[in-house]
Amino acid sequence: MTGSSFIEADMTTLSIVAGDWSYTNLRHSNLKGLDLKRVRFIEADLYGCDLENADFREADLTKANLAQAILKGADLRGATVDGVDFRSFDLKGVRLDVGQAIQVARTYGAEIE
Repeated sequence: MTGSSFIEADMTTLSIVAGDWSYTNLRHSNLKGLDLKRVRFIEADLYGCDLENADFREADLTKANLAQAILKGADLRGATVDGVDFRSFDLKGVRLDVGQAIQVARTYGAEIE
């Protein structure tokens, strides 16, 4: 699916089992509650997506655009989140691991020692 565009596609009945979704355009898609474990979303455009309760464990979200996405209840533990701008979406209710929490703190200018 690398580089595909899903503008105005109905994703509500979609089932994704692994795969490479890097560079895809999923803007404003409803991916609420989907199991997205181990899926590659490198530089994917997830702007404004409803990702509530989505499971991203062990996914690769390197440089993914999550601006304005709804992530309440989403599980990012173990996901690669290098280059994700944590300031561009609400983190309330998002499950993170310790390493990701450190990345969030650095995003906000904290010095970790």
